[in-house]
Amino acid sequence: MTVTPRDVTRPAGDPQVADLATPVNQSGLVKAYLSILPAYRKGLSPTRRGLEIGLFHGFWLINPFAKLGPLRDTDIANLAGLFSTIGLVTISSLAILLYGASNPPQPTRTLTTPEPPSEVVNNPPAGWGGWAIGFLIGGVAGAVLGYFVVSNVEVIQGLIGLRQ
Repeated sequence: MTVTPRDVTRPAGDPQVADLATPVNQSGLVKAYLSILPAYRKGLSPTRRGLEIGLFHGFWLINPFAKLGPLRDTDIANLAGLFSTIGLVTISSLAILLYGASNPPQPTRTLTTPEPPSEVVNNPPAGWGGWAIGFLIGGVAGAVLGYFVVSNVEVIQGLIGLRQ
């Protein structure tokens, strides 16, 4: 039996906006995973959404800057990674603020996001502004936390027993 694309992909709504039903986006597991992410979790304020997303991004972004940046072989590599991460988070927050002020389109309802966050739908400039402020605060806090982790890897390994 040959499986064709028509057997697994079908229009779910308007195919002009790429709303296609596939085995992945119709999966209950995928929908459950997306519903617990801060961008789609119900009951969060825009600032809290931005804070959670910013914490993750700040914590994650410091390592590429510290370990792959031009100062990677110096004594200040981790500090340069911290400042680079804070700079990128600040620029990203300003971009989010500008996007929110540009009167962005209403989020569309799709199979994987049947209910977009109501704060963004009902009040886009204030919703995006709160999200940007939370992202900035969370991103800087995540970068500082990541800096302390990267700078004290040996101590942390000694505490959890990985290094004798």
